[in-house]
Amino acid sequence: QVQVAESGGGLVQDGGSLRLSCAASGRTFSRYAMGWFRQAPGKEREFVAAISWSGSSTYYAEPVKGRFTISRDNAKNTAYLQMNSLKPEDTAVYYCATTYSSDSAYNTARSRAYDYWGQGTQVTVSS
Repeated sequence: QVQVAESGGGLVQDGGSLRLSCAASGRTFSRYAMGWFRQAPGKEREFVAAISWSGSSTYYAEPVKGRFTISRDNAKNTAYLQMNSLKPEDTAVYYCATTYSSDSAYNTARSRAYDYWGQGTQVTVSS
């Protein structure tokens, strides 16, 4: 079993920045690919970004490319989502998720591929 917990959400103005953290525990974090997803009110959950367990491969959704950066520190069992140039449409509950992979370059945007999910952290961007 792996547990993940998000932190770092909050209220920020249009154009501002936030860094979300996802702390993992329970197993060898360094063999788990990580993903970030978000869900806005009245909308379905959508993919934001993903990173392989080695950190060598990343993947972003089009709306966040060039503004968000996913990274990880395996020594700290933590993944991060740096969010810059935030827009009101980025307002959502952000979730991190993880899944084991033997492939050091594996990452995926498919939510069904992830086995463990956090409770989410609210990000609100005011205009």
